Amino acid sequence: MELFKNIKPEFIDARGAITKVLDDGKSNIKSVLLITCKKGAIRANHYHKKDTHFAYMLSGKMEYTEQPVGQPDKKISVVVSAGDMVFTPPMALHAMNFLEDSVFLALASESRGQADYEADTVRIKLI
Repeated sequence: MELFKNIKPEFIDARGAITKVLDDGKSNIKSVLLITCKKGAIRANHYHKKDTHFAYMLSGKMEYTEQPVGQPDKKISVVVSAGDMVFTPPMALHAMNFLEDSVFLALASESRGQADYEADTVRIKLI
């Protein structure tokens, strides 16, 4: 897991601000999803065989838990707030517990068409 805390605008003037959320030169984003969550909702509880994704929190807050497949001693959790982003590699169990009503962007390296998504996703119970 990589956690990017409190991403700040790179440019601000009288018109507003520009924030570079992602520009790492190595991502191959194929899908962008806008996801809303109610306080207390649990999402994910799965891992992906190939997909990697970034979750950029637009508003709200979640506890994000991740564990490499087959390594229960490596389970970690972080709090992701508005302006933070977390990266999930393939073969990492992950789950999201929403501490507030929240909105986030999921930027994924694989198609999120239902058939493709289901073929790449292994459901588990992490939290």
